Amino acid sequence: MSEFSVLFVCMGNICRSPTAEGVFRARVREAGLEKRVRIDSAGTHAFHVGSAPDRRSQRHALERGYDLAGLRARAVEDADFSRFDLLLAMDWDNLALLEQRCPPQFASRCRLFLSFAPQAPVATVPDPYYGTERDFERVLDLVEQASAGLLAFIEKQLAQRA
Repeated sequence: MSEFSVLFVCMGNICRSPTAEGVFRARVREAGLEKRVRIDSAGTHAFHVGSAPDRRSQRHALERGYDLAGLRARAVEDADFSRFDLLLAMDWDNLALLEQRCPPQFASRCRLFLSFAPQAPVATVPDPYYGTERDFERVLDLVEQASAGLLAFIEKQLAQRA
């Protein structure tokens, strides 16, 4: 059973949050923590439930060694607020939607993903869906930065629980 769990959240769960899930899975695997950290992603909207990540997200991720092909979109469920230690939104709008649904006792679990990358030039991961190829690369850059900070945070949490 995992000792720490994280849910990445964007609007439709086909671009940003599956990218974050794939990148962070790789970081956790590299750290040898895959049995101790549970990772998933979801969307605040059910537009694409059951769909694979956007082909552009998959292509750009694969070019960096992250395979997103096996991921499928799902919507955030009420039980996610109790199931996950952190629910990390990609932007302010999705954070607000999470906070509206979140039971008060779990409010501290909802955060912006880029809060783990204080050096990042922006506060949120921009939605690349209607953008250019470069926008998908930018998402990966930001996700990689935040994943490093998130992994360090989780490693400290796991050490404190030991």
